[in-house]
Amino acid sequence: MAVTLQVNGATRTLDVPPRMTLADALRTQLSLTGTHLGCEHGVCGACTVLVDGAAVRSCLMLTVQAEGSSVTTVEGLSLPEGLTPLQQSFKKHHALQCGFCTPGMITTAHALLTHEANADEARVREVISGNLCRCTGYVPIIEAILDARAAYGAGET
Repeated sequence: MAVTLQVNGATRTLDVPPRMTLADALRTQLSLTGTHLGCEHGVCGACTVLVDGAAVRSCLMLTVQAEGSSVTTVEGLSLPEGLTPLQQSFKKHHALQCGFCTPGMITTAHALLTHEANADEARVREVISGNLCRCTGYVPIIEAILDARAAYGAGET
């Protein structure tokens, strides 16, 4: 099936089997390997991408369901000139170790802060509770997200 969608700002038309997940299409057809596949059941959050601005588990969404949508992967959240304020905050707070969960954490945090720049610690904990990390213990991740709030409140992303 032909599916046309915006991926990281570029219009892309993909020829996919009807049951191909968005995660598989991003990784295999577009070589956007920042979208990680962990559990493939929507539990771990490693495959989180933004679909029309909302955080979505791409392992649970079929590519055909994304027809006409705007999809942003972790690669699309990068800046050509360097790290974004959120990425800088993750680095500053040592909020990554093995890095497997990091793309999902970054996209989830970006979606949260875009809509709720003043989210408090309880809200941050609630939102990232669907993203599993086996390395950090979450404290540095929460600190990084809280520290990045100022950049989102100032209109920087």
